[in-house]
Amino acid sequence: MKTRQLPFVVCLLLILPGTPLPAAEPWAEALAQMPLATTNGVVLREQNCVRLLLQSFRRDERVKALVFMPGATDEFYMFHRAQALVTNASPTLLDAVAALTNHTYIRATFLAPLLILHTDEDPITPLIQVVDEPTAAKVRAAKLSRQGVYFDMDYDHIRRVLRSTFHLTMTPDSRSPDSWHFFRHSFAAYDLNGWEALQAITLAGKETLRIERKKLVFEGDLRVRQRPQFPTGAPAQ
Repeated sequence: MKTRQLPFVVCLLLILPGTPLPAAEPWAEALAQMPLATTNGVVLREQNCVRLLLQSFRRDERVKALVFMPGATDEFYMFHRAQALVTNASPTLLDAVAALTNHTYIRATFLAPLLILHTDEDPITPLIQVVDEPTAAKVRAAKLSRQGVYFDMDYDHIRRVLRSTFHLTMTPDSRSPDSWHFFRHSFAAYDLNGWEALQAITLAGKETLRIERKKLVFEGDLRVRQRPQFPTGAPAQ
């Protein structure tokens, strides 16, 4: 059977560290309307950042998901070096994203309709291969639950969500050693269709996906782009 690659058209905007976020961009305007779930200035650090930003994300047709990639979460949980101060008295999610991109190795990329937080090492183009078009059509027609906050979720949890959404066979199987090298998933989403949901999931878990006949096959994404660079060229504290 001949393998077909589904046409993939996206709006891609990369925000480099140290660069002010463009408030005129529709996605930035959306985040500026989402209050951060705290009443005062806050230090974003390992103990609070990922959960706080995901819980602060709200429904908006311009930005439908906020995705933390493994490089971004590693800055908190593996390297323990990401920390950023948000000083506003009434901070927004945009303020938090700006603080992270200006004071840590973390970058922000808009891959419509997903806002991705990542580092330079993360591959930010989803690898989804379509082998069976009827199954891909079923995926595109599906809808993920209207609202979801997935904080530090393993593959088995995500697998249960996808099985209830698509009613397709999935590999690896639950508790399979083949999934042990997958990263844990952290993202918040509203109103994603099936294709957008798979993009968010493969990015969050650093996975590739092959859509076969009545089956979704997940594998680890072995791509590495480059070593993360700090905004000022100095090591992060």
